[in-house]
Amino acid sequence: MNPRKLLLDSFNAAINAADPLRIVPQHLPPDLPGGRTLVVGAGKAAAAMALAVENHWQRNARLDGIVLTRYGHGLPLERITVVEAGHPVPDEQGERAARKILAEVEKLGVGDLLLCLVSGGGSSLLSLPVTGVSIDDLQNVTRELLRCGAAIQEINTVRKHLSAIQGGRLAASCHAKILALIISDVTGDDPTNIASGPCAPDPTTYSDALGILEYYRINAPAAVMETLLAGARGKRNETPKPGDPIFENVENRVIATAHGSLVAAAEYFRHQGIPAAILGDSITGEARDVAKVFAALVKEIRQYGQPLKPPVALISGGETTVALCAEGRGGRNTEFLLSLAIELNGLPGVHALACDTDGIDGSENNAGAIATSDSLRRATQMGINAAALLAGNNAYTFFEQLGGLVITGPTRTNVNDFRVILVF
Repeated sequence: MNPRKLLLDSFNAAINAADPLRIVPQHLPPDLPGGRTLVVGAGKAAAAMALAVENHWQRNARLDGIVLTRYGHGLPLERITVVEAGHPVPDEQGERAARKILAEVEKLGVGDLLLCLVSGGGSSLLSLPVTGVSIDDLQNVTRELLRCGAAIQEINTVRKHLSAIQGGRLAASCHAKILALIISDVTGDDPTNIASGPCAPDPTTYSDALGILEYYRINAPAAVMETLLAGARGKRNETPKPGDPIFENVENRVIATAHGSLVAAAEYFRHQGIPAAILGDSITGEARDVAKVFAALVKEIRQYGQPLKPPVALISGGETTVALCAEGRGGRNTEFLLSLAIELNGLPGVHALACDTDGIDGSENNAGAIATSDSLRRATQMGINAAALLAGNNAYTFFEQLGGLVITGPTRTNVNDFRVILVF
């Protein structure tokens, strides 16, 4: 068996399980509204989701809209406009498109339908700051939250309370029926946390947002602090909460999840005659520390056959974080993998892949990487100091020099991280 091929094919199985062109059509409404159908959306899968809608919508039925996706993730469409904008830090292009989306949504009436296409990455793409907060302010606080290693749910709590469109506020501005189709990239698959829940009730508060900034010691712009403080004092309207009547005509439907992709990968391995164990789709924590836990499990399996006997594929998902201590090159998946390789220290018969299903790990051009049982030995022979590169958040450079990067380009879907460790 070729371990590299097995790893890459399992990753492809995971991505295919979350392909919008396969998934979206079965969730489109069978009965079209008599009025206008407006399609709006944001996320790394938005263009592919919109293409799926166009391909399966009646040609004589009214359909138009705007969706936002990351630069390089667009597709040519006929009836729905695709706008590319900044991610993971918002930009002016996203702000302008979000303003247009909100204006179109406000025009809808009771006989119309709002079809909202939501996927990971939408939080930064659908950026329309509230009055008094500039896009520069939003960029500043976003960068700081990303740099400190805050969880995505925490980042989105802050974003929702600085947004005129997220945290259920898009739904609040709409008089039409709403169907939100959602591809989940967050642990727990709660619509409020995916793209900051434009059509979902928000259980968090201004006070929660302030607490997050305080916990991570974020030096936020004055306008951000003034907005959040005013909200905490009751001088700004809160985001709409669970039970609010505005959600009576809203359906938030999650149509693809990380767990579904992990199941698809497990089935692939079983067809290859390799038992597979899904260890969870909601694993979080500092990437290098999570890797140490996985390494301990692998050693137990490899040396003692407990709790599983080789051969076995250990499959997991979720979203780890990286608290940056240096300005190296790499994302959370390559950081996980380099830490794993160091901990295993050349343990024979172990091969691993860690990739982001959107095709982008951090800010580089790779989805992730592959580590083999001889990666550390080859690195040493090449004069590469693995520990120093890990300390400098420079895992991309390690795998680039070893030829271990996995480069897919944009997959136009996003169900979070995918990790598999093969133990023979």
